[in-house]
Amino acid sequence: MEQDTFVGRRLYLERLRAHLDAVVADGRGRMLAVRGRRQCGKSRLVSRFVAKAKLPAFYFTGSRQATVAADLQSFVADAAERSTLPGRDAFAGAVMPGWEAALRMVANALPKSGPAIVVIDELPWLLERDPGLEGTLQKLWDTVFQHLPVLLILVGSDLSMMEALQTHGRPLFGRPHEMVVEPFHVADVASMLGLDDPASAFDAWLVTGGYPRLLLEWRRSQSLGRFLDAQLRDENSDLMVIGARVLAAEFPFEVQARHVLSNLGSGERSFTALQSLAGIRAAALQRSLELLRTQKRLVEVDLPLSTRPSRESRYRVADPYLRFWLRFLEPSAADIARGRPDLARARFDRDWTTFRGRAIEPVVRTSVLRLCAGHREFADVGAVGGYWTRTNDVEVDLVGADRVGTARRVVFVGSIKWRERSPFARPDLDALLHNRARVPGGGAAKVVAVARAGATVRGLDASFSPEDLLVAWK
Repeated sequence: MEQDTFVGRRLYLERLRAHLDAVVADGRGRMLAVRGRRQCGKSRLVSRFVAKAKLPAFYFTGSRQATVAADLQSFVADAAERSTLPGRDAFAGAVMPGWEAALRMVANALPKSGPAIVVIDELPWLLERDPGLEGTLQKLWDTVFQHLPVLLILVGSDLSMMEALQTHGRPLFGRPHEMVVEPFHVADVASMLGLDDPASAFDAWLVTGGYPRLLLEWRRSQSLGRFLDAQLRDENSDLMVIGARVLAAEFPFEVQARHVLSNLGSGERSFTALQSLAGIRAAALQRSLELLRTQKRLVEVDLPLSTRPSRESRYRVADPYLRFWLRFLEPSAADIARGRPDLARARFDRDWTTFRGRAIEPVVRTSVLRLCAGHREFADVGAVGGYWTRTNDVEVDLVGADRVGTARRVVFVGSIKWRERSPFARPDLDALLHNRARVPGGGAAKVVAVARAGATVRGLDASFSPEDLLVAWK
């Protein structure tokens, strides 16, 4: 069971081990900043690494205590009771006047020879309470820790704060190495759930976003239907509360940005359409979208891909689980709380197929791009996107071009048909050929299809099935 929990984490464990090996080889300290969205499995990953390393270690997880003194008291108690450092006895009953004294005591508790690991998890919470901790870490790193054989790992879920540690002018600038932990990708999802059907793996990924905790719940249920039935019966189930907690942590104060995110919901919206839905002024919407895109990393913006520049931006929720949560779970929370999960399930049954047909597009584009590197005719494709006009009279699901931005050459255009049973057929190809000529630079482009149920028509230059897409991630 333990091994299954770490499906797809081998590469991350190897990277962590490489940093530790560098400490051993050099006999000097190394600082590593690990970031990733809440619930993506960072802490479990680092804990697993520490356990496998079998070295003297201290793992501390920060929490939102009322005072800095309370944080320090928790730090000292954990060092005395839970660390395996040889000098941990010095922490018993100690009272620390500040972070400098506490961290110096950690340095003194390290083994005299040989490597050790020190982890400070949820660092952003500690920095919220005491911003001076960042400068203290820099001072002690420069004067003490970097001269010792220790791997110091700083972990955080606040992406913008963790990235800011590395910006010019900040105390830790240039000191930490970086590692970003993502949720499981779709091939990892298939492996963890033991799914033989590639299409079902994509369904699971669209619902769970690859969040390990949700995948464990799915594995107990063994199918999408049973998973939903179990999760929708309980207003405090993981499927219901993880999204709420992630957004509560991301938006403690930014009410307007949270409002914009809810209105963006499960679809792709132009700026004008989103402004109409949110009911706020253009300048305020621009500020909220900038926050959602650059700081929170919850929203992505897409532009039509062709040989002609375009400003027809479309915004979408980047995280597949949050997209699913905003579409189906947030609107159902009140029904579930009053004991009517049947209403939530009915909403899902009614709209899932339509939702899935749009939600699958970003991961299909990424998958096709990954496949192009090994495809003889598409090896020079450097970007895969879509094409649309302002009035949406032309929409093309797939455009493969030589580069991101304004392309020099369109290599292929394509259509995604994620229907359950109906394959890609002659009418689909006729519609694609009609639209190909309307894509700038696409008149002579090859034509491709991505179909959940396969393609039965001649005239395609390439077609990709769910199995092909899944291979792209292995």
